[in-house]
Formats: sequence, C-alpha cells, structure tokens
Amino acid sequence: MIRIACVGITVMDRIYYVEGLPTEGGKYVANNYREVGGGPAATAAVAAAKLGAQVDFIGRVGDDDTGNSLLQELEALGVNTRYCKRYEDARSSQSAIVVDAQGERIIVNYPSPDLQTDADWLEAIDFTQWDVVLADVRWHQGTEKAFTLARKAGAVTVLDGDITPQDISDLVALSDHAVFSAPGIRRLTGEQDIAVALKKSQTLTNGQVYVTNGAEGCLWLEQQQIKHQPGFEVAVVDTTGAGDVFHGAFAFALAQGKDGMDKLRFASAVAALKCTRPGGRAGIPDCAQTRSFLSLYG
Repeated sequence: MIRIACVGITVMDRIYYVEGLPTEGGKYVANNYREVGGGPAATAAVAAAKLGAQVDFIGRVGDDDTGNSLLQELEALGVNTRYCKRYEDARSSQSAIVVDAQGERIIVNYPSPDLQTDADWLEAIDFTQWDVVLADVRWHQGTEKAFTLARKAGAVTVLDGDITPQDISDLVALSDHAVFSAPGIRRLTGEQDIAVALKKSQTLTNGQVYVTNGAEGCLWLEQQQIKHQPGFEVAVVDTTGAGDVFHGAFAFALAQGKDGMDKLRFASAVAALKCTRPGGRAGIPDCAQTRSFLSLYG
C-alpha cells in the first residue's frame, strides 16, 4: 500500500461560472455555482486517494460549519483527517473563484487569520508511517516542520511551490522534489524566463526541480538539461485545482517508483482529465481511467 501525507491548507471554494472573466467593476450574473472543498494540499490528498493511496491530510480548520464541511468532504473522498487541528471560535479559510467558458479562472483567497501558524504540535506525529510527504507553501511553518520530521523519518518530501508572498527558499532546500507553478518559480527567483528560473531554483536544493506551466506542460532539470513533458489536449471545462491534482498524482507516481518522464506523464494525464469536469475535484480520475487515457497516446 502506498502511504502519503499531505500537509497544508484546506479551503472552501465557492465557484461562480460566467461567460467571460470580469475586466472592470460592475454586476455580473453566474450561470452556475458550486461549493466544494479546495486548497493545494487538501486537493492533492484527494487526488492521491482517488488513485489508490492511503492518504492523511494534516492541516488546520476552525470549529465553524465550513470547517465541519471541509473535513466531512475529505473523509467522504477517502482522505483520513485524524491529524487535523481544529481551533475554537475560529473561522476556516475560503476562496471565491470565477471561472469563464474556456475554463480559466480568477481566485480570491481568504486565509483565515484565526488559524494559528504554530506547527510544534506536528512533533507528536510519527512520520515514519509515510512513503511520501507532500506539502504546500500556504502554511510555511507547517511545511518546514513536516519536512524536517519527514527527512529524519526517511520519507521523500515533495513541495508544491505555488506563488506566495513569503520567501520559500528554506522549504525548497528541504525538498527532495520541488514542483513549482510558473508564477511560483518566477516569484521565488525573480526570473521571467522559465528555463532560467528553473536552473536558478536548482541552486537552492540538492533535490530535483520542476515547473508546471498550464497547457504548455511541465519542464524539469535532468543533469542540468531542460526536459519537457507536453500538456495533453482535452476539452477544458474548469482548470481549478489542476496544479494541486498534478502534485497529488506526482506524489503517487513517485511512491510507485515511476522514473523520470513516466511520473510526469502520469501526473500530467491525471491533471488533464481533471480539467474536463467542473470543480477542483469532481473530474479526478482513478488509475484505470488514467491508464486508459494514456493508452490513446501510445
């Protein structure tokens, strides 16, 4: 059994579907609405569980109705929440997401200030029980503590290097695999050229570095050479959560022992299939669906 822990934030996504993304102030009418759990590490956990891994999500919620719904949804989707911390009289985090007819979106995230950032309580958790520990950058202290404990326990660490106001250089240094978004690696390195940014990020870690760039696919460094996994062409409905799903599938493939391009091709396929259905989680495929999809490409 593949065992994965995902550390970070869980967020209630309130998703509004419109014909075109707003470009100025005014009133707009949505043609559909969904309310589903989101958050980088939490959605990655759902993806890994859907693929067949035994998954724990480690994060923080408030004791409000939103927190109840977030944990209930994760459990219903096969993710264990036994290590989540609930704070009294606290609001949980949430996001407003506007998605257009082409599947592109605008996200306005509200990370609850009620959820304490202290991560010392993670020391009570036995990290030897997991093969891979994946973490996002939205709970900096949690990722730093989790990766430190994971490395001592012999688990492989995977960083979801998305954009964040904080400097994540210390988290990159603790990563065996740092998988950045294009905005995330540009923010980290100050370089606009993705290839240049990738090589600069490599100087921060002894691990491997990668960058996802939407429909253009994924780039990574192999013996200082840039490699490319193209994105798969699908009928895109909603790109919400695609990067998070990629990370969960990447962690799963890594735990399976897939090498080089194989794990990136697998993760790319899972993320592409997710985009064919609305919401951040509804379209996540299982392993059989992913294999069937990949068989179409030889």
